[in-house]
Amino acid sequence: MYTTLVNVNVKTEHIDNFIAATQLNHEASVQEPGNLRFDILQMADTPNRFILYEAYRNADAAAAHKETAHYLTWRETVADWMASPREGVHYVGLFPEY
Repeated sequence: MYTTLVNVNVKTEHIDNFIAATQLNHEASVQEPGNLRFDILQMADTPNRFILYEAYRNADAAAAHKETAHYLTWRETVADWMASPREGVHYVGLFPEY
């Protein structure tokens, strides 16, 4: 399993817009054939901080996600809403086994 945790810091005035745009990306991403999870988490005590937890069957499926229309639309839509560049950290998922 190929996983990425994406840390996102959104400008406060764009939190609601970011959530709406990210929900659309989530809904399309979970339909991708290689997607196992695509969770969106908002920090409880710092609501402009988010983590996107993305799990794919393999690196090729994760790379294919970056080519989808919904991802490219999301990336362009939210770009100016970032308080700092988003940071993706890759992990090898051990459990659960898919």
